[in-house]
Amino acid sequence: MQRASRGQIFAWTLFDFANTGFLVIIVTLIFPVYFTDVIAGGNEDYWGWTISASMLVTALIGPLLGSIADATSRKKRFLGVFTAACVIATVGLYFTGPGTILLAATLLVIANVGFEGGTIFYDAFLPELVPETDYGRVSGYGFAMGYLGSLISLALAIPLVPEAGITDPATRNTFLLAAAFFGLFSLPLFLNVRERTSAHRFHGDPLREGYRRLRETITHIRRYDDVKRFLLAFFVYNDSILTVIVFAGIFASKELAMSFTELILFFMIVQGSALVGSLVFGALTNRLGARQTIIVTLLIWVAVVIGAYFVTTSTAFFVVGALAGMALGSSQSTSRTMMALLTPPDKKTEFFGFYDGFFGKASAMIGPAVFGVVSSAYGIRSAMLVVGVFFLVGIALVLRVRDARPSPEPAAST
Repeated sequence: MQRASRGQIFAWTLFDFANTGFLVIIVTLIFPVYFTDVIAGGNEDYWGWTISASMLVTALIGPLLGSIADATSRKKRFLGVFTAACVIATVGLYFTGPGTILLAATLLVIANVGFEGGTIFYDAFLPELVPETDYGRVSGYGFAMGYLGSLISLALAIPLVPEAGITDPATRNTFLLAAAFFGLFSLPLFLNVRERTSAHRFHGDPLREGYRRLRETITHIRRYDDVKRFLLAFFVYNDSILTVIVFAGIFASKELAMSFTELILFFMIVQGSALVGSLVFGALTNRLGARQTIIVTLLIWVAVVIGAYFVTTSTAFFVVGALAGMALGSSQSTSRTMMALLTPPDKKTEFFGFYDGFFGKASAMIGPAVFGVVSSAYGIRSAMLVVGVFFLVGIALVLRVRDARPSPEPAAST
């Protein structure tokens, strides 16, 4: 294949840089507290149900959208629609406040579906940019840029949160920051990255063709044993990762009584170490192999949840957070590489639709629910250990997947 230019690869990675501003401000740190304490009057259940609803919508439509994009060679167009939906809905969150729970929940679902759904098409560009031998390295660059974006967006958000805390109405300015950050830094991808046109592009009804291809994809996936095994493993361990991310702030606030400033510092440590982890493990993936790298990162996750069970101080939790960041950056980057290596070239968007659009999003509905039940019955620390068991199950499932390696590039003729 023809390798993309450095400028195009950089433009692709900038999309990771852009969308993590939304992730860290709206999904992870600031808006969850504002939504729960200001909009929902302290009721945390509404937040959980809203996030679950957005993940369910994405899980249901993701594979179909991947099929349509493959049929029409319109990944960039779909990515643009989802990105615009996320940005516009995030701007709308500025107008929420006490008693606007239906409006806020609706806007959050739209925004998060736009964010999560867009990653399906974004990930599917990877096999079009570089050959298999560079998947690990370039995927690592993308995640590294994402974590850099998280750090910068957090740094920009700190002055916008008033001294009174996140519950102050002025906090809504951070929502505008998240929207502007995503919209501005996503533009280079749309302006500079070219989408390869399929030789078998379909020109009829895209919805009907999408359903037809979706049925075919389900049939095809059944024929690829390693893809099936990896998707199941990814479902289990990604569920665990997302659960830790969702409850990290709650754990820090309730168990360690960390202030907002300390929470910001904690998440900056996590994002900074994740940047390092995505770079280091992205480079090591080509040497160790994707499967071995994933196993190493999952073992790190096991150490993280065990460490969280025993920590009693903010300083110790910062150390656990740094370790979690290393595991976060490496596991996500290497998983994307593993899926790219196992996926047939002509089915990349459809299979990525199942990988990210269905398995990645559907898994986010199970872990938090289990965590919440265990936490209510036995405490949040015990729930962390249950997550560790899921990580061990994920390792066992990964071991059943073949050690996929990139095919060596043919030697240049002389």
